Amino acid sequence: MAGLVAVVYGSVAYGFALVALLYLIGFVGDIAVPKSIDSGTAGPLLQSVIVDTLLIGLFAIQHSAMARQGFKRWWTRMVPPSVERSTYVLFTSFALLLLYWQWQPIPTPVWTVHNPAAAAMLVGIFWLGWVVLVASTFLISHFELFGLSQVFARLLGRQPAEAKFRAPLLYRHVRHPIYLGVLLAIWATPAMTAGHLLFAAAITGYILVGIRLEEHDLIRQFGDQYRSYRQHVAMLVPFPGRGSSEESYREKDVDGRDGARP
Repeated sequence: MAGLVAVVYGSVAYGFALVALLYLIGFVGDIAVPKSIDSGTAGPLLQSVIVDTLLIGLFAIQHSAMARQGFKRWWTRMVPPSVERSTYVLFTSFALLLLYWQWQPIPTPVWTVHNPAAAAMLVGIFWLGWVVLVASTFLISHFELFGLSQVFARLLGRQPAEAKFRAPLLYRHVRHPIYLGVLLAIWATPAMTAGHLLFAAAITGYILVGIRLEEHDLIRQFGDQYRSYRQHVAMLVPFPGRGSSEESYREKDVDGRDGARP
């Protein structure tokens, strides 16, 4: 019964994550959602900046703090390890949904691209970013990343698989393709407003800080394997000649897991 409850809980958390992700696409792109990054009535500038910054900060603290190994060790004293990831996913979804709900637009134009070809290119990059993000989750383990593998393993009485370092496809060229996808999606817009710029800049800053924290954990977990991977593969920008060959870092005994787990 406990295993079945965990599966139901994990499935609900996964459902919330899908809703939050799909809404994020519409929120950032001003597409088919009731409340987007630029919609709604604009309030006083200072108030909007403070509220929006606090919302992003709340998401960043939750998303980063709950992913740290020390927090996980403390948290799994109170919740079963099998639902730890699902709980993290659920809290992340709630933080995002709160951000969408309470976001205050700042519609002042920053740039507007009028050239149809250039505007279409930016829209294409926007969609490419989401494709890269979603594809990257499946290149590693999408259902483990969102907590479903863990709850089904408990239901079936299986032990969780031991973490192994892997670097498939996109991960051979950049260490954090999920974050790369996010950056492409939030910056590529033909109509940048001050509110959108605040969102993009704050999320970019969080990503850069989050990468440092994640890589610290990955080095503690995988040691020289991850150090060698980090030396040979770019963080976010796939420079030519760097990270293009898996053998370049496997020669130094790198054989394992992704470098970017959010």
